Amino acid sequence: MAIAHMAVLSAALSALLILPCAATILLSGDPSGLRRLLTRKGRQQLRADNRERADTRHLAPRARRRVHRGPPSREERTWRRVDRSLRTWDPAPRLASLRTPPIEQLAYHLRRLDRQRRNGLATHSEVWLAAVMRGYDTRLQMACRCLDIPERLESLQGAERDLERQRVEALLEAAGLTLRC
Repeated sequence: MAIAHMAVLSAALSALLILPCAATILLSGDPSGLRRLLTRKGRQQLRADNRERADTRHLAPRARRRVHRGPPSREERTWRRVDRSLRTWDPAPRLASLRTPPIEQLAYHLRRLDRQRRNGLATHSEVWLAAVMRGYDTRLQMACRCLDIPERLESLQGAERDLERQRVEALLEAAGLTLRC
């Protein structure tokens, strides 16, 4: 008895879902519409047509807005100028011109970051570890600038950067900076 009720119920639900689609196809007067709906190639064509229509639907209102809005106001021009300047803004020269902290503070941060990068291999994510390494390299560069030691950390990648980091650490320790406690 329960199986019969389930069969009737599922047939009724299927009819409710299929009936509007079938009525639309029959009322449109396009006999190829049913074939397009029932074949794989036809469904792909329908999807492609829908994508094209969606793209043109999004473009048309934008074009209309541009035509009907008139010239941009002074405030809009100002915001566009700010957006353009922020796209090309690079903080590196500004950061390079800032005063470097005292060497004692750099040594403290280098020791702290060194501990974090050595102990965080198994417990933290790769993103966290990359951020710690970036901070460590930045502090190494700052310490090298303070002590007039040549370094090329910024221009290197991968294993070459690791070797340069070890070389710089050795030079800093030879200059009297304690990197590990």
